[in-house]
Amino acid sequence: MILGCGHAPEKDVEEREIERLAEALENADAVLVGAGAGLSTAAGFTYSGPRFEQHFADFRERYGFTDMYSGGFYPYATPEERWAFWSRYIMVNRYDMGANPLYVRLHELLAGRDYFVLTTNVDHQFQLAGFDKQRLFYTQGDYGLFQCSKPCCRETFDNEDAVRAMFEQQRDMRIPSELIPRCPHCDAEMATNLRADDTFVQDEGWFAAAAHYRDFERRHKGLRMLYLELGVGYNTPAIIKYPFWRATLENPKATYACLNMGEALAPREITERSICINADLAETLSQLEAALAG
Repeated sequence: MILGCGHAPEKDVEEREIERLAEALENADAVLVGAGAGLSTAAGFTYSGPRFEQHFADFRERYGFTDMYSGGFYPYATPEERWAFWSRYIMVNRYDMGANPLYVRLHELLAGRDYFVLTTNVDHQFQLAGFDKQRLFYTQGDYGLFQCSKPCCRETFDNEDAVRAMFEQQRDMRIPSELIPRCPHCDAEMATNLRADDTFVQDEGWFAAAAHYRDFERRHKGLRMLYLELGVGYNTPAIIKYPFWRATLENPKATYACLNMGEALAPREITERSICINADLAETLSQLEAALAG
């Protein structure tokens, strides 16, 4: 499939695209939001640079990696070291921050509208910003959950108390051995509930959210849909991007909007019903707010 949005990035064109997006949002029967890592990056949750240095300079010095993402895959020699990293990582990206203003503004933009959110993000920001849990599908897990590493069961476990204890008691990038989290059923070491391989646990809550998503799609089939894609790249395009393209192609009443700095593209087949904005997401949402208010 040949890609191309058909719209140049000049400022006047960007303004027209903002106006088109405001009109599509106002006229839509429902909005399906697809949110990727670019949304959290625009919110300031970067995994490298100053934020990494602020929280993980000691890990960089000892282990050599230069961003949080790489740190999650480092082959630590002991579980005590690994959980020192992961407990700090989860604290920084899940428990040590409140609702981000960008997510709050997105919630306000969708207030009173029939919406659903499909996201690959795992930082809990949608819930913190006030989004209805029944309208959210976190496909890739949640920093706030543990699972058995085997896994011996299809359960997940809230991890805040365990993470805080590991974070507070770690010394020299190690946690006390007795704090290594273990499965209550088989005593195997726990793992983070993040989709990295075929051991990822899809628990009862995951399947309930998937059912809500399917029901939303069924109830709005053929209606004036806005498929609003925010910061979705090409790491896992089969989860959000490709289904949004296909749904827009199949529904002549649908509009596809791709907001992503440097990666706002659409297939040629749906160009006329696509809105592509290659700009900072925070700035774009501010402009959209102004367009809706005007």
